[in-house]
Amino acid sequence: QVQLVESGGGVVQVGGSLRLSCAASRGTLSNRRMGWFRQAPGKEREVVAAITWNGGSTYYADSVKGRFTISRDNAKNTVWVQMNSLKSQDTAVYYCAADRRYGLGLGSDPESSRAYDYWGQGTQVTVSS
Repeated sequence: QVQLVESGGGVVQVGGSLRLSCAASRGTLSNRRMGWFRQAPGKEREVVAAITWNGGSTYYADSVKGRFTISRDNAKNTVWVQMNSLKSQDTAVYYCAADRRYGLGLGSDPESSRAYDYWGQGTQVTVSS
């Protein structure tokens, strides 16, 4: 079993930046496919970004391409998402998620929440104007 903990959320103005972190408080996220998702009030959970087990490939939702960057350090057992040029529509609870399997590429479904087995509790990001 893996327990994931997100941190780094907060309130930021439009155009600002935040860096979210995801660490494993139990188990390891190293060498697992990882994803960041978000859920705004009244909306379904949607993918933000995903990264392969070794960081070799990444996936981004169209809405965040060019603004967000996902990265990882397996030695530190941590995954990050750097969020720049934030917009009001980026306001949501952000979750990290881990695949239970090891050593996977992005696969055919990095955007699907069903591809991930372990989830954090989420961290709130509020972008204010």
